[in-house]
Amino acid sequence: MTAAQHRLVITSGEPAGIGPEQVVQLAQQDWPFEWVVIADADLLQERAKSIGLPIRIEPFDPTQPASPNTAGVIKLHQIDLAVPSTPGQLAVENADYVLKMLHAAIDGCLNGTFDAMVTGPIHKGIINEAGLKFTGHTELLAEASGTERVVMMLATPGLRVPLATTHLPLSDVPKAITPTLLEEVIRILHRSLRVQFKIPAPKVFIMGLNPHAGEDGHLGREELDIIIPTLDRLRATGMDLVGPLPADTIFSPGNLEQADAFLAMYHDQGLPVLKYVGFGQAVNVTLGLPFVRTSVDHGTALNLAGQGKADINSFRYAMEVAIDMIPEEETV
Repeated sequence: MTAAQHRLVITSGEPAGIGPEQVVQLAQQDWPFEWVVIADADLLQERAKSIGLPIRIEPFDPTQPASPNTAGVIKLHQIDLAVPSTPGQLAVENADYVLKMLHAAIDGCLNGTFDAMVTGPIHKGIINEAGLKFTGHTELLAEASGTERVVMMLATPGLRVPLATTHLPLSDVPKAITPTLLEEVIRILHRSLRVQFKIPAPKVFIMGLNPHAGEDGHLGREELDIIIPTLDRLRATGMDLVGPLPADTIFSPGNLEQADAFLAMYHDQGLPVLKYVGFGQAVNVTLGLPFVRTSVDHGTALNLAGQGKADINSFRYAMEVAIDMIPEEETV
C-alpha cells in the first residue's frame, strides 16, 4: 500500500487542553495520507475560532476508500461532549468523553477501519477524579486489545529508547527486572524493529541496571545473575544484542552510529538523554499491540489552551512515525 491508501485515526485528547487546537493547526496543510480525528465538532469549531484558523469539517465515511487530507479540511468521527469545554478548565463531566474517543479508535484499529492511531494528550487526574478506572493510555490499549505485554518506547530522529520497566518507584525496579520480563521485552522490541521499522537485522544496545553495569558484581549482581544470562540465551537465537553497558557511556557517538535502539532498565535511565536530544520532536510508541500506536511526548498544557501557542512538532512527528510504522505484512 502507498501512503495515500493509509488511514490514520487521531484522538484529540483532553478537551480543555491543547489537543483540539493542535488538530486544527495540523489541518492547515495538505497531507499525503488520510487522517480522521475523533472529537466533538463544536469543540473543534470553537477552538478554530479562538485561534483564528479556518476549518471545514466533513463527516468520516468508512465505506469510502482512503484519500489524502487537504488543507483546511478535518475528517471527523463525532463523539459528543457531555458539557461544553472551556480552554484550560477541566470538567469531570467530560472524562468519559475521553475514554469513548480512545475506545472508538481502538475498535477501528482492531476491525481494520484504521491502519494506525495517534493519541493526543490526556489528563489522567480528571478521569480518576470522575471515578473512572484509568491508569494510562498504555494500560487501556493493552487491556482493550487483549495484549498481555507491551513495551513503551520513546523515539526522536536518530534515537530510539525503549524501556524494560515504565512508571515504577525506583525502589521497585530491581525486583521487576526478571529473566521473563527481559526476554519478553526484547522479543517484542526485536520484532517491532523488524516488522514496523523495517530493519532486517536490528542491533540493540542494552543498559545495565547498576552503575558501571554492576562492575563485575561489586556494584550489584543483577547484571551477572539476570541480564547477562538472558542476553546470552537470546543471542543464541540470532539476535544482535550488545551489553549490558554502563548507562552513563552507552550513548557515545560510536554507539549512536551503530544502534537501532537502546534498551533502558527504567524510566529515568534513558529518557533524559532522549528528551534532551529531541525535546519538542519526540514520540511515544507502544510496541507489542496488534496495531500501530504513537503519541505526543507532552501533556495537556492547560495554561496554553485556546491561545494558538501550542507547538505541533511532536504531534506531526507522531503522525509521520505512525504512517512509517504500518507493517507491510498483515499482522504486527
